[in-house]
Amino acid sequence: MIEMNRLAIVVIGLMLCSACGERAGNSEQKDRQAAENIGADQDEHGCIGSAGYTWSKLKNDCIQIFNAGFRLNPVAIQKDKEVTSAFVLMSDDQSRIELFLPDDDQHSILLNKSGDLIYGNDSCRYDAKKSVLYLKDQVAYKGNVE
Repeated sequence: MIEMNRLAIVVIGLMLCSACGERAGNSEQKDRQAAENIGADQDEHGCIGSAGYTWSKLKNDCIQIFNAGFRLNPVAIQKDKEVTSAFVLMSDDQSRIELFLPDDDQHSILLNKSGDLIYGNDSCRYDAKKSVLYLKDQVAYKGNVE
């Protein structure tokens, strides 16, 4: 009887050890797959979205818009809803800007200078002096300018 108990304990111990070994192996395999997937989300320009990079038509390069651009916050903020900012990136010679609007079908919009630090097209206008973005002639976003 004692031999049967010892045999049962050894068999149960081996089963537990083999189960642990499979979990460790699966865990290592998942870690390797995750490491291989990091940075695998490159877009057609080679920008890595998971690292915050997006393509800029104005700079002709991958940029982190939250570091390179100027943040504009929405004027109408809905209660219990996240605030999603727009960003403005200005060309070095200040002749054009690139707008990055949240939830826009287009990735970004290029606007040409039409006046004294005024940029626009038919549907949007940005006043760089006031840091105000108008969409369809309505104030939609403002920057924190003091």
